[in-house]
Amino acid sequence: MAGSNEMTINLVVFGRTQTGKSTVGNSLLGSSDFESRCSPSSVTTRCSLGRSCRISGIIRRNGCEMALRVQVLDTPAYPHTALSEEQVKDTVRSALAHHFGKKGLHLALLVLRADLPLCPDESDHTIQFIQELLGPTWKDFTAVLLTHADKAEEAGFSEEVYLHRASSTLLSLLSLVQHKYIFLNNQKNIIKEERAIVLRKVLSFIRQNNYKMLLLSHKE
Repeated sequence: MAGSNEMTINLVVFGRTQTGKSTVGNSLLGSSDFESRCSPSSVTTRCSLGRSCRISGIIRRNGCEMALRVQVLDTPAYPHTALSEEQVKDTVRSALAHHFGKKGLHLALLVLRADLPLCPDESDHTIQFIQELLGPTWKDFTAVLLTHADKAEEAGFSEEVYLHRASSTLLSLLSLVQHKYIFLNNQKNIIKEERAIVLRKVLSFIRQNNYKMLLLSHKE
């Protein structure tokens, strides 16, 4: 809490190269803090923290409207085209401890592409990666964010049909995180409109978790 009429939520985004992690961070912040572009190699090479301005009209507590501030930690992709697995883990672990070690983390967003299938090996490696960084309670503090939902819609998949036809690998992952998931449309003219919707969903996950925060310390 930043004050009696203001709330700050701390988020981190994880994901593979070109899933749209940095774009997700920018859409949550309502800014262009994080570099995001099409590239044949991993774009993000270090962690960076972005902070939003005060956002109104999103959250009410005890019958009163509160201002919302969002902090998002953008992280290098895993696997990465230039960094080793241990380099990525060390970088992310240090940044988590530095930015959220004392304040705590509300939610990690695992970014996947809705227009690409999730393979078992990829899911297993991703789960192990997040578990090593967040610890044994990672499932309580992780939600899945599916980007490029517009491409799935163009292919004729509504959210309901998509989940009905989704692979057992994706459905198992969603079950692990207690079905905390969000579909994000990546068309630029829609992202701005969807920001409030996405933030309300993020807040609903935080509320379901009774506003608990994950405290992170750097292990030498």
